[in-house]
Amino acid sequence: MTDPVYERRRMATVLMNEGVLKSPWLRAAVEVVPRERFLRPGVFLDEGRTWRPVTVADTDPDEWLKIAYSAGTLTTQLDGHLTADEAGGPVVGVPTSSSTDPVTVVGMIETLDLARGHRVLEIGTGTGYSTALMCHYLGEDNVATVEVDAQVAARADAALEAAGFSTWTAPGDGLLGHPYRAPYDRVIATCTVRRIPHTWIRQTRPGGIVLSTVGSWPWGTGLAKLTVGDDGTADGVIVGRSSFMQARAQAMAPVAGDLSARTAYADSERRTLVSPLVLEEWMPAFLAQLAVPGAQFVRATGGDGSSPLRYLFDPEKESFAEFLTDGESWTVRQGGPVALWDDVERSLVAWQDTGSPEIDSVRLRVTPASHLYWIEDAPSLCWEHRVA
Repeated sequence: MTDPVYERRRMATVLMNEGVLKSPWLRAAVEVVPRERFLRPGVFLDEGRTWRPVTVADTDPDEWLKIAYSAGTLTTQLDGHLTADEAGGPVVGVPTSSSTDPVTVVGMIETLDLARGHRVLEIGTGTGYSTALMCHYLGEDNVATVEVDAQVAARADAALEAAGFSTWTAPGDGLLGHPYRAPYDRVIATCTVRRIPHTWIRQTRPGGIVLSTVGSWPWGTGLAKLTVGDDGTADGVIVGRSSFMQARAQAMAPVAGDLSARTAYADSERRTLVSPLVLEEWMPAFLAQLAVPGAQFVRATGGDGSSPLRYLFDPEKESFAEFLTDGESWTVRQGGPVALWDDVERSLVAWQDTGSPEIDSVRLRVTPASHLYWIEDAPSLCWEHRVA
């Protein structure tokens, strides 16, 4: 029979060998905190077009532990309500809560540079597993966690209690932070935000750290690490690639309806200087989100079912860019008040001319009025997002 203690130690060794797990205190937490307890009542396994529910009640204990200590992200909720114990068989749906893969969880906690006595605010409790890892080191009174979904929060709270951590678990909109326990030394978000809420900065001590994934697409997003100043601003860097579910209050509705009707009237048409297919790569996608922060990238096929079609839509600005190809080059048709592709292409060309630096070259400054992103030694690579 599989021993959960052995599985936890094995996972810790794997994380150390991959260079992710470095701190002795965090290794101790990984070896003690039972991840399997935080996955109840079950998970959904991705089978391509459907999700297969797997519950602890109906699964062999050895198989359950094998799943719990696997390397991947484990989906625990679909469509904002459905859990594995409520599904009678394979289902379709959109993941809305999960237990993020251990590499990402442990890597983010390491990036926080935690020390004894630190007070932490976690935005996005999820299953509560990452909460427990921090509680094991800092103590339950020094960790507050906020979850927007009341049912998810209740399950996480029960799992934390069962694991011996009576921490501050609060249902609510994490974008508002948790002022009742402020100020914090660290704020960590396990969701993606279009912009860092200034409430997080206000609730962090000067010298404290805010860590969050920024962006609005499912890919091409970056992990921002900011140090809070004495004047209510914060400065930092994109430390690497990162991908989480969008914060529900900031999530953009997917573009739907007749795409041909949306793009019927173009104001301009020209050959592109850069293929729009580069937006399917991580760093170009990140740059596109900086250049046109309200836009969405949409993939489709032509009427023959084989010709690729790509679009940029910004519903708020009522603007679009449609990309058509003859197999050798691309044409862009643009319409609306903002020439979306002009803005994106300008950034992509400047980035290529600079030597195509990676995402960790991007700097960030957050003030109450704006987010300013830039790449050092590249004056043309600067983007300011004003707070409405």
